[in-house]
Amino acid sequence: MQYIPLEDVRVTLGVEPVDVLKVEPALNSLSADFLLRDDTEIALRVNFDCPTIVRLLDDMPLSTEQHPSELEGIVPYHFAYEVRGHPFLLGQSQVWRDQCRPTHYQFLTGGGCMDVLAPGQPKFVLVPLDKEGLARRNERESDIDD
Repeated sequence: MQYIPLEDVRVTLGVEPVDVLKVEPALNSLSADFLLRDDTEIALRVNFDCPTIVRLLDDMPLSTEQHPSELEGIVPYHFAYEVRGHPFLLGQSQVWRDQCRPTHYQFLTGGGCMDVLAPGQPKFVLVPLDKEGLARRNERESDIDD
């Protein structure tokens, strides 16, 4: 598998995504907000304005999915990649792949991963942090720990 780094949001936007906050799929679009290290006011939003297939993984199953020698192109602390030759894309229907001609994108944080198959490219933008969404997320995590 080959990982091709996309825009380095640490450089272009001055932020470091650390975890997925929320994912909002729609019929022909996707929006995902990521928490940022040391910032309680803004989040990084990744938008796709096209049909998508999305997969969210915790860091543990992700770490068992590939042998480290197969991770060609991974850059330490990098967030966004185009991925070539990954089973997630190859496992989708041939009809869908032929019709949409998707690219596989992967967004890696310290807490997990979001894979997106899409015929369009992601757009990155900073948005106000959804504090209600963060509070709900924290409540769910607290319930799991109990």
